[in-house]
Amino acid sequence: MAKDRSPEQFLPLTPAMFHILLSLADRERHGYEIMREVDERTERKVRLGPGTLYGSIKRMLADGLVEELDERPDPQLDDERRRYYRLTDFGYRIAVAEAERLAALVKMARSKKLLSSRSLSVKN
Repeated sequence: MAKDRSPEQFLPLTPAMFHILLSLADRERHGYEIMREVDERTERKVRLGPGTLYGSIKRMLADGLVEELDERPDPQLDDERRRYYRLTDFGYRIAVAEAERLAALVKMARSKKLLSSRSLSVKN
């Protein structure tokens, strides 16, 4: 399914989809853990509600960007209702393509003097 598709066909991603892919880039997670990780990583600037999260995951499952795990990390310590997700190889390629697209936009913004290297290191 994903072999004949190019990652660029999926770009630009919605912010929710990109945040989900970022959350899954380093390990598998269940839905609520994805929401918490995005919330913490963005210092509460991005909050994924259940409708947005699971609607995006449903689309990403259908498109082959993520997959649901059959096994749970530790069934003894886990809630059986939780669904765990991980990136597919295709999803990883799409995440990389989107990160590169965004990096190119930042480069253009710098060339137009909209950003400086100093503005990224200063916290408000």
